[in-house]
Amino acid sequence: MNYSGQSDFILVGFFSQSKHPALLAVVIFVVFLMVLSGNALLILLIHSDSRLHTPMYFFISQLSLMDMMYISVTVPKMLMDQVLGSHKISAAACGMQMFLYLTLVGSEFFLLAAMSYDRYVAICHPLRYPVLMNRRVCLLLMSVCWFLGSLDGFMLTPVTMTFPFCGSREIHHFFCEVPAVTKLSCSDTWLYETLMYLCCVLMLLIPVTIISSSYSSILLTVHRMNSAEGRKKALATCSSHMTVVTLFYGAAVYTYMLPASFHTPDKDMVVSVFYTILTPLLNPLIYSLRNKNVTEALKKLLGVRTLLQEAVK
Repeated sequence: MNYSGQSDFILVGFFSQSKHPALLAVVIFVVFLMVLSGNALLILLIHSDSRLHTPMYFFISQLSLMDMMYISVTVPKMLMDQVLGSHKISAAACGMQMFLYLTLVGSEFFLLAAMSYDRYVAICHPLRYPVLMNRRVCLLLMSVCWFLGSLDGFMLTPVTMTFPFCGSREIHHFFCEVPAVTKLSCSDTWLYETLMYLCCVLMLLIPVTIISSSYSSILLTVHRMNSAEGRKKALATCSSHMTVVTLFYGAAVYTYMLPASFHTPDKDMVVSVFYTILTPLLNPLIYSLRNKNVTEALKKLLGVRTLLQEAVK
């Protein structure tokens, strides 16, 4: 049997499926720049405005950082391949891309759970909120999110990359995602795929349980509120978070938990584009356009710049 363990992989990508690959590449490049600038601006606003120095905005800034990092893990390589006409990726680079991607996505699963817990404490236990969600607790929660995400990367990456790959080394994807790479193996991967499924169920089940419990308690508390204004504010904050959760978890459930009969390479790529490129673009819009504090901080920042420009003139 011809094992080709040391040779490069080829990322087929989705440009090959497009009638206008150059136009598609330009659109993705523009979206990539928008993601970086949008999330960077949100982080800048949160750090520069003292009104946004709260646990909720700390977690939002971390979400923006994760989004910037994981779009940078996949998109630049994809665009460079299209420009240079080379679609090769070494086994080491493929493994690194896989590890970083799994770590960032896994961390984001738990971060969304931490954000829902933060909203639960803020709405259901407002008097104890400064104590229960102090800076030390926020940093601890964030460290746990990163640790659990990296655990996902450390568990799945080495096993996936040590399978024997024979014959075609064409990955029908635009980056080294675990299911797409596993399909190339010539050994029996049934046990590994079952364990990966159980691992993903656990990675999703824990955050989903926390999120469901938090929002059930929040809805009950909101229902009992006498203040219409307080009810409206609580629901507005939570609906933004639930939009992000639904987008992100929906795509993850499709990719890692649905049986193989539901999957085709083209469908998998479309879903991956959705949560690796579009979700990071939507997150800053969801959290900024619907958030009065963020829009006011932006106006304040723009106002300061205008005054500085007038002073220079």
